[in-house]
Amino acid sequence: MIQAEQFIQTAHEHGFAFYTGVPCSYLQSFINYVIDANALRYVGAANEGDAVAIAAGAELGGMRGVVMLQNSGLGNTVNPLTSLTHTFRIPLLLIVTLRAEPGGAPDEPQHQLMGAITTDLLELMDIPWSYFPAEQADIEPVLDRAIASMERTGRPYALVMRKGSVAKTALQAVPEKRSIQPVAAQAALAVALRGDMLRAVQASAAPRDLLVATTGYTGRELYAADDRPNQLYMVGSMGCALSIGLGLAIAQPARRVIVLDGDGAALMRLGALATVGFERPANLIHVLLDNGMHESTGGQTTVSGSIDFCGLAAACGYPSVTTLASPEELQNKIHTATRELNFIHVPVLPGVPELPRPEITPAEVAARLRAHIAAAA
Repeated sequence: MIQAEQFIQTAHEHGFAFYTGVPCSYLQSFINYVIDANALRYVGAANEGDAVAIAAGAELGGMRGVVMLQNSGLGNTVNPLTSLTHTFRIPLLLIVTLRAEPGGAPDEPQHQLMGAITTDLLELMDIPWSYFPAEQADIEPVLDRAIASMERTGRPYALVMRKGSVAKTALQAVPEKRSIQPVAAQAALAVALRGDMLRAVQASAAPRDLLVATTGYTGRELYAADDRPNQLYMVGSMGCALSIGLGLAIAQPARRVIVLDGDGAALMRLGALATVGFERPANLIHVLLDNGMHESTGGQTTVSGSIDFCGLAAACGYPSVTTLASPEELQNKIHTATRELNFIHVPVLPGVPELPRPEITPAEVAARLRAHIAAAA
């Protein structure tokens, strides 16, 4: 058994200062220590898939990330681990607890199947793994092995934590409470196409701004309008654009991060709004382009027509919420946005022009973004 401090401090010496995840009793000491440590950053995610996306955004922004989760939530990470970190070659350190380890301590029934297949599932996702170190002498070698794999492959590495690996650590910090602004903006009617709005965003975005476009036509239209090195075009990992943006905003506080979201994607992971609303990065602008449908998959309708997105954002803690419908309004809003977390609901008309497929691969997009951030530091 080791102390949480022993592993976390050694990991910090290797550049790991950003932690995110969903709690597990096995991880209690880890999370408590990270929360109390001034040199470390912890973001509590609404679900494990969001945690992967948040850490991926932080990694793209230059912060090595650690994702901590219970193995019963490993299934929630399958999508972003296979279609985000694998596709874009984003290396993360995963710490996955092994509840209901075969032959181990008895556990609750809901953990039995995942306990039996945790390591098999990691291998099926092509994620190399080791057992989490239970002795201080093993910490450095395990981290060296993980880092070497991450640097060689550009992909995650997992440490599987057995029960009793880490001694207990009490939390000293008092949980923070934050007030909300429960005032939703008036609805607006769509008058323009998504492409018009994307061009308006590009017209008001500075070269130092970082743009994250959600999966589907949004990324492809942004690419077609003007391919720029400060733009990330999501593929797969639907619903993770906002969490990627949160990680980027935390890692790059001196830059504005503009997330170009969609109604279907936002509805898929609404919990991300709660996480962002609590964290409230002052440099994040969340633009929700709402056409009421999953347009890139055939035009199936979403339930956005019955949703007050501005009310949701306000209830989640966004200090600034508004809705607007013209490209000119959007361009002016982004140009003049105050330095606080902003939510902008933008109704758009359905319709999309003939679009080229990006000639740049996702891995190349991620590498180019990292280079852009480094060059403009």
